[in-house]
Amino acid sequence: MRFLTTGLEDIKYLRHGFFTRLGGASGGVFGGLNCAFSSGDNPEHIAMNRAKVAETLGIPSESLLTLKQVHSARVVTIAEGWTHETAPQADALVTDRRGIALGVLTADCAPVLLATRGKKIIGAAHAGWKGAVGGVIEATIEAMEKLGAAREDISAAIGPCIGPLSYEVSLDFQKPFIEQDAQNAQFFRPAPKDGHLIFDLPSYAKHRLRLAGIQTIYDTQQDTLPNETAFYSYRRSCQRGEKDYGRQISAIVIR
Repeated sequence: MRFLTTGLEDIKYLRHGFFTRLGGASGGVFGGLNCAFSSGDNPEHIAMNRAKVAETLGIPSESLLTLKQVHSARVVTIAEGWTHETAPQADALVTDRRGIALGVLTADCAPVLLATRGKKIIGAAHAGWKGAVGGVIEATIEAMEKLGAAREDISAAIGPCIGPLSYEVSLDFQKPFIEQDAQNAQFFRPAPKDGHLIFDLPSYAKHRLRLAGIQTIYDTQQDTLPNETAFYSYRRSCQRGEKDYGRQISAIVIR
């Protein structure tokens, strides 16, 4: 099992990791560290994989919390845990409680982890294109502020996601971005295929973070689509006609 860290690790009160698919108990199309109960993988294997992640973070497995992700801008502020069966429908989590790991599951969407350098307040957001354009990043920051975070004190890290050379989309895909702000055209370029564009999701996520006042932003610069060894990818599974796919987990916790 392997995971990536960023400059967030310099914040002494927290531990974080962008976990890859390497290691784990799952097999077949889920081969590796699949952490999504929403997949069709064996639930026992998923529980084993999540337990390994929790152990790495130094917490009990029941303290690793994830959501029923729905590509929204909804944020949950955590005071106590839940089971995967009772997890709320939302796409971001924040907390100021020690020992609760905030987890987001991705397979091309951008995981964004956030933390303050002053008060002990953390956040995690699942930022696919729909959530990002819908404001999930800003909503997460606002929820952290309600816990007492100062916006100028928040740092963020963007984990592995579909990269700026891989995200081919239709021309219509661009519409909500341009309607939001004409300057968002900078995140699109012509694709080799006629009538298509390439969308730069991580740069768009950085842009939204900067507009929200976040100055310190780390980026793992890992593209999930071409790197099958390390990452699950929804788009790769679709290209192959596979009926299901695994999800890697990204998590952050106050120690």
